[in-house]
Amino acid sequence: MVAFGSTQRKNVRILLVGDQGVGKTSLILSLVSEEFPEDVPPKAEEITIPANVTPEQVPTNIVDYSSTEQSDDILKEEIVKAHVICIVYAIDDEDSLERITTHWLPRIRGAVGEDQPQKPVVLVGNKVDLVDYSTINTVLGIMERFSEVESCVECSAKTLHNISEMFYYAQKAVLHPTSPRCFNTPLQPQILDEVKAVIQKNIPEGIYNDSVTLKGFLFLHCLFIQRGRNETTWAVLRRFGYNEQLEMCKDYLRPSLKIPPGSSTELSHRGQQFLVALFERYDKDVDGALSPEEHRMIFSTCPSTPWSYSTDIRKSCPVNENGWVTLHGWLCRWTLMTLLDVTKTMEYLAYLGFNVHENDVQLAAIHVTRERRIDLAKRQSSRSVYICHVIGPKGSGKTGLCRGFLLDDMRSLIGKEFKTNVNYCVNTVQVYGQEKHLILRDIDVKHALDPLQPQEVNCDVACLVYDTSNPRSFEYIARIYIKYYAESKIPVMVVGTKADLEERRQDYLLQPVEFCQKYKLLPPHFFSLKANKKELYVKLATMAAFPHLRQFGLMSDDPTIWWKAGLGVAAATVLGFVVLRTIQGVSSSSSSHF
Repeated sequence: MVAFGSTQRKNVRILLVGDQGVGKTSLILSLVSEEFPEDVPPKAEEITIPANVTPEQVPTNIVDYSSTEQSDDILKEEIVKAHVICIVYAIDDEDSLERITTHWLPRIRGAVGEDQPQKPVVLVGNKVDLVDYSTINTVLGIMERFSEVESCVECSAKTLHNISEMFYYAQKAVLHPTSPRCFNTPLQPQILDEVKAVIQKNIPEGIYNDSVTLKGFLFLHCLFIQRGRNETTWAVLRRFGYNEQLEMCKDYLRPSLKIPPGSSTELSHRGQQFLVALFERYDKDVDGALSPEEHRMIFSTCPSTPWSYSTDIRKSCPVNENGWVTLHGWLCRWTLMTLLDVTKTMEYLAYLGFNVHENDVQLAAIHVTRERRIDLAKRQSSRSVYICHVIGPKGSGKTGLCRGFLLDDMRSLIGKEFKTNVNYCVNTVQVYGQEKHLILRDIDVKHALDPLQPQEVNCDVACLVYDTSNPRSFEYIARIYIKYYAESKIPVMVVGTKADLEERRQDYLLQPVEFCQKYKLLPPHFFSLKANKKELYVKLATMAAFPHLRQFGLMSDDPTIWWKAGLGVAAATVLGFVVLRTIQGVSSSSSSHF
């Protein structure tokens, strides 16, 4: 358990070692530049990451090693100076994996000294993008044999997958070692055995499977209090975030998190893993879904549930045929809350025991994305969660469009009247082979002349919806676009709903196709619940993922216009054409009825 309010180390020094060609230098350069380096030097210079950009707020030095440029004596010196050592191997190279135990771990032990405390080690499998299998099972065997190995992670310097997590695990191995602590000192095994023996003697049901049960835990503290050792119980309570009023401290529930302007918040890999384990622990019948009772039990340790099961969760994320939230829907709902109210996410993670189970504060469960301006400069978003505002007049079908995102068969929504006031729907889509969460926010328009508030305008992509069968429907979104989006950098998709009905000419000076041509937007996407097709959602997520391609209409006829529009080399790459194909589809069908 992390010591609440504990003093942190002044700095962390991370050393990367491993066989030649496994990608040590590329990992460091990818972390710093947030893109894969085309030209990789034999060795990276030592890098210092300031405290204010690391999750633990501790300055971090990252040191590279090259067998071609450094001697064995220098390597030994670096091992001794390091606080933690990352042994990098290539997942597609079995020899580099085998040499972890035959060469690198023995060499590190020899440099440190067999009679000295060993340096914590993190095993890093690079080049995961080149294979379709995992080496984790093999690595777990190494962890069992070598106690100094704190954790392992598979990543890719090329795709940036798990790069930040890798260096975070290295930090964590130094700042929060896995040895159990509650009084700023490790609890020795023999003392732990003696404590268990006392509990077992006095209350047999206090020990189960060599672990202390709730009854055993309560007995132990009753014993402390009876013997006048109140300070022991208070020390434990304070370590777990409680104050003198036996309430969880504000700083424990809601630790300070810096979010730069233009950045957003997502669940980190560790946060997702914790929530998956929590779901599986309470899915008693192992049916892949949480019944209302199972859902209630999960939050039984919390003051209240973070959302309504009967209305909110069933209408905002994927559920099964019984209306019970699936594991996929569970993660989607947490993703939604983390984007909209990250403080609430951290508070409930504390109630649910993240700090205890993960031996860390809730900040480890949160990933703060880079600023939007950097995404625009790099011409690609690094986010995995996007929010789309769905805007249209009443009766345009925008609510059905949003709810259809959650269903395999959206035809079940035909003719349905939506009474519950749930404005967000979240699900996942594939964008260029990567899973992205897309959140649709149904912007409630009560009166056509009501202005939109800034928080109703700002988003990753806007979906302007009109009813193709209503001649007065398009004018509203045309005015919305001109007033709020024509001069912005937010991508916009115009969508004509109820495409299965007869299309009516719109009572506006420009027809929808002409309007889109004038403002260099994609042709309108025609949508119908009866068609039961999901292309629209993929298009919206793709537009959000590549925000620099705001005027997608430029691409409608001639892809070479990308060059003329100043989109540079990126537009000529395979990725550029895949984006083009994803957004537009075949040119002749881009304005067809889906």
